[in-house]
Amino acid sequence: MATWTIKDSTGRLLPHFVAGSKIAVGRKLLSSRFDVFRFAVSASYRETFERAVLQVLAQNGWQIVRTHARRGGGRRAGR
Repeated sequence: MATWTIKDSTGRLLPHFVAGSKIAVGRKLLSSRFDVFRFAVSASYRETFERAVLQVLAQNGWQIVRTHARRGGGRRAGR
């Protein structure tokens, strides 16, 4: 299963931003600034959100990246 998080300017993944989608990572980044209901129903509100996320990422030298979740134990089932 793929997950998303933020990678800082040194290449380190920031675990407190891990989420199931890029949007969820952005919502963690901008936690209190955007209303969930308006985000769901308004395209222009989502565009404003995306611009705000990109601005914060640019200011910090960060990027949202896809990662792969680790499976528990590191062994395949059935072994």
